[in-house]
Amino acid sequence: MRIDAMESKKAVPDAQTLALLALAWLMADGPRAERFLALTGLSPAMLRTAIGNPAVLAAVLDHLASHEPDLLACADAIACTPAALVDARARLTA
Repeated sequence: MRIDAMESKKAVPDAQTLALLALAWLMADGPRAERFLALTGLSPAMLRTAIGNPAVLAAVLDHLASHEPDLLACADAIACTPAALVDARARLTA
């Protein structure tokens, strides 16, 4: 591989990092955050306590994957592809 090709290739963050970035994006928007909490049954306190739990992080990505407009918007906001978010969900549950 050429050096210039290696420099232009972005490293994909690990699954947990992508999920945390997605969660931060989700929670930064009031209506999206309220919808996420209502649909998952999580409270802000529960979320804070379980933030490192792979199942909870996978639930964040499941939530985004179930609503394509949010999946696309999140991927754009955190500079990754929608496929990377879906793949991160699979890696968290493997």
